Amino acid sequence: MSAAYATFGLAPATRAGSVRTDGGFQVHRDFLDFVVDGRPLLFELSDLDAVSPLASDVPPAILAEQVRGLLREADAPLPGGRYVLYGCPECADLACGAVTAVVERDGEDFVWRDFAWQTRDDVDLERDGYHGIGPFRFRGAEYRAVLSALPQARRRRVLLIGARVALLARLAAALRTIGIGADIAHDADGVPAEELRGYGAVVFGRSTGEAERAGVRRAFADAGVPVACLDALAPIVPLLVAQVEHALDRSPLEQRRLTRLTATRAEAGVEVTSPCRVRLTAYRLDRLSRTHAHEVFDGILPPGSHRVPLESKAVRGEAYLVARTAGGVLVEPVR
Repeated sequence: MSAAYATFGLAPATRAGSVRTDGGFQVHRDFLDFVVDGRPLLFELSDLDAVSPLASDVPPAILAEQVRGLLREADAPLPGGRYVLYGCPECADLACGAVTAVVERDGEDFVWRDFAWQTRDDVDLERDGYHGIGPFRFRGAEYRAVLSALPQARRRRVLLIGARVALLARLAAALRTIGIGADIAHDADGVPAEELRGYGAVVFGRSTGEAERAGVRRAFADAGVPVACLDALAPIVPLLVAQVEHALDRSPLEQRRLTRLTATRAEAGVEVTSPCRVRLTAYRLDRLSRTHAHEVFDGILPPGSHRVPLESKAVRGEAYLVARTAGGVLVEPVR
């Protein structure tokens, strides 16, 4: 085993939720990702759709037990001293698959080794091991300090401002379906600062006047609460959900997989920092304000910048493009 030390940290991360036009959905999860040598460990696991056990919706007692386990102050949940580092974001059932590793003490150090994909109590390292990952040796003092001062992966609500209550009600219902709280209001006057701190984003409907927008921004500023404010691009619920997901992403820019999206009538430009599955969906409104959605790309992209041709019928008229990976969303109007 290598004696070289790796640095250990935690960073906010998101498993982006989504709402499809066919009524299906994917749950939003906020969690803390493990950062090894300055890079999210999840990025080393190909295109894995998973979350760590350090999630915002985990009850405090269970979260504390997860931390005790990683500190080797509690028995391992799986045979062989194995701990779940990433699990299914929908149900956390081992049968769905999980990334596990042996977590052990070596003197004052902590070591993570024998990473594997596991679907039952026993594991075949030859068949299911991640042979190119680890082992990682962490200095005990740094490792303990990070886990003992566990930052909070906060659940955020969204404030919807506007006069078109029917559209906002559909958006609020969609956000709640995927696990994001949403409230509808005409303004933020008189709302206590403590309540405003619960909001991570404000969505202004297209009919909201500039005076109303300025009033909401002023209410948050007077309360000393930073918040992302966004203008609803179009009355298309899946598109607005994607806007909200992007606004709620608090992960550092240097630790994101999906970093750039451009869109013209001819092509999309996409930039990713590690191999991952990217899905591109075009939304457009026709002359009768009917919504049309087209899946224009779905595939694994290597790190770097990529150009994806777009069919003209998918981006005709007022059109928007949404790029998704398991952990991030970008939205762009088609220029």
